[in-house]
Amino acid sequence: MSVQPSVAAKTERLLNLVIALLSTRMPLTKARIRTAVPQYLTTASVEAFDRMFERDKDELRELGIPLETAIVDPLFDDELGYRIDRREYALPEIAFTPDEVSALVLAGRIWSQASLAAQANAALTKLAATGVVLDDRSVVGVEPRIRTQEASFEPLRRAVQDRRKVTFDYRKADGTLSARSVQPWGLTQWRGRWYITGWDTARDAERVFRLGRIAGPVTAHGKAGAYAVPADHVPRVLVRSSEPEIVDQPPAILRVRAGVGNTLRRRARSIGEIDDTWSLIDIDYRDVDSFAAEVAGFGPDVVVEAPVDLQAAVVRLLREAAARHTGVGAAEQVPS
Repeated sequence: MSVQPSVAAKTERLLNLVIALLSTRMPLTKARIRTAVPQYLTTASVEAFDRMFERDKDELRELGIPLETAIVDPLFDDELGYRIDRREYALPEIAFTPDEVSALVLAGRIWSQASLAAQANAALTKLAATGVVLDDRSVVGVEPRIRTQEASFEPLRRAVQDRRKVTFDYRKADGTLSARSVQPWGLTQWRGRWYITGWDTARDAERVFRLGRIAGPVTAHGKAGAYAVPADHVPRVLVRSSEPEIVDQPPAILRVRAGVGNTLRRRARSIGEIDDTWSLIDIDYRDVDSFAAEVAGFGPDVVVEAPVDLQAAVVRLLREAAARHTGVGAAEQVPS
């Protein structure tokens, strides 16, 4: 717990040093710097200050800050001083090429229906306010998506960041629910699915949980920084070692609206035309939860005809989405 104040004090000291070196036209000697930065005045001796300043100077340069060493007085070249040239320190005007603007628009679209939608929209709005023209005509027909539509993603992300214990109900493979109490260590995506890794406090063991199987709210408990994440923990390694062998599923039969679902059509075993509005595709998939999340992402434009377990999984996801977003229903996904 004593680490955080030390980090904050160091950050404040470095910031004060940058401000002092930016605020002068002439190079500052070490003696002047020691009086200009309050944290240096508390050092026990000149030698202690010298060691601290040398470390800080090296760290600023490692961060890319152009800290210059120069002679203070041309008549006396034995005394060195330090300064930061404002012209070198200031960032240049940011300009985007048409291709870069298209990439930014696509990035915003990726998160537009996910848990980080507000942040993505705010970023694009700020860019537009600076005069960047967000022309999306060059990316018409592209369907970028990152599947984080699970309501549990955002609270779990915060819990990982804050290191707070969480509780939630977890749906097992057989459909039964069990209450879990977890110290979350990391979030990662593996084979198209999001997972949370952590320590199951009730079972006293490390565990992996698929976000798509978390039912209901995720509740955080206790203060931030309540536990330490193992230094050698790599979320994806734990997920990979914990995941059972995936058994191939029978092909899915999907009804897909015209002009939609290009990613599905490219992987289809066969495509048949029902009428001018709908196509019928036959497609392989390996995991019910993962594929259900992909299909649900198309909303009413893709309807599962078979198999029944995939259909039920998609309907469940859409109903959960409807409960979170007023006015969004799942009725169109249920075959008549």
